[in-house]
Amino acid sequence: MLYRVREVIAGKDLRKFIRFPETLYKGCDQWVPPLHKGQEHDLMHAASLKYCQRRMWLAEDASGNVVGRICAMINPRYNGKYGKKRVRFGWFDLINDVEVARVLFDAAESWAKAQGMEEIHGPLYYNTLGRQGMLVEGFDKLAPFSCLYNYPYYVDIVQKLGFEKECDWIQYMMPADQGEDAKLRAIAERLMQRYKLHVADFDALKKDRNMVRKFFKTYNECYDGTVYNFIPFTEEEIEEEIDQIMGQLDRRLCCVIMDEDNEVAAFGVAIPSLSTAMQKAKGKLFPFGWIHVARAMKDFTYLDLMIEGAAPKWQNTGISAVFHGQMARQFGECGAKWALANPQLETNTVVNVWSRYEHEFWLRRRCWIKKIK
Repeated sequence: MLYRVREVIAGKDLRKFIRFPETLYKGCDQWVPPLHKGQEHDLMHAASLKYCQRRMWLAEDASGNVVGRICAMINPRYNGKYGKKRVRFGWFDLINDVEVARVLFDAAESWAKAQGMEEIHGPLYYNTLGRQGMLVEGFDKLAPFSCLYNYPYYVDIVQKLGFEKECDWIQYMMPADQGEDAKLRAIAERLMQRYKLHVADFDALKKDRNMVRKFFKTYNECYDGTVYNFIPFTEEEIEEEIDQIMGQLDRRLCCVIMDEDNEVAAFGVAIPSLSTAMQKAKGKLFPFGWIHVARAMKDFTYLDLMIEGAAPKWQNTGISAVFHGQMARQFGECGAKWALANPQLETNTVVNVWSRYEHEFWLRRRCWIKKIK
């Protein structure tokens, strides 16, 4: 079958682009729909678009039915930092037909080649915090709201088109009420006393915009050079994250460790699982979707661990024992039962901390890459 590709600019085509997965994944119990307004913001108004280039395409069959979509993004800050000429692809969804993928990638690669790009990789977002990584293991698991889900045939299709593995991220599921490891607790107590560390008042911190900016500055510093493909946030991206996320975080699920100079030393952030609530909301907060989300925000049975890290001068000091222990105590106090770790690079030795806790492999995601011909 022949397919045609149309570029998406705005309006009706943008709505088709955003809502196509609802048709594709209808009846799939594992897929979690993102919010329409959130997707529209990310595609049209995200702070990252102040420096990134972005183009979108829809694939249609002879009857005009949408059968696939793709977004291509060029991040000059990433390319400059790593000395690459790469275009990212994201928002990649399609029916089970390699020819749909072929025409979508042809459009994306032709545009990217005209911009001087030599490689294409993804699925990725503009920056490091967005949804990224194609699911390659764990198709029977309910997707975390903050992560992508895709059918198994996606993997076969991209391989047929010549894509190869660039990197994998893995996630573990753990009992959230298993408490602290005794050895880690002893290490944490010694470190707290020796270095005069203290746990920040999270409610006070998130109301202080300057302190939140310090938090994100530490986030940039602790991931830069240690997380594969990491791109530090710009000031505009930090302000966007503050506006969209910080007010929603619950102190019982978050931990910020401060040093004696009241600088951020380490941090851990978790949220209640929103997956089931988002399935019920069906992409809309109004008129009734917000009720499901509000209820989910108060249910700590299942948690998603979002981000964690330590300032550069505190890395390799054992400080992870401090915030892991603190969060384990908090999870126990608030009645949490299960916690899903955030995606972490499979070669990242930080994941070894989970070996001290009961845990189970849960999901594997992959970034694919190939040369543009």
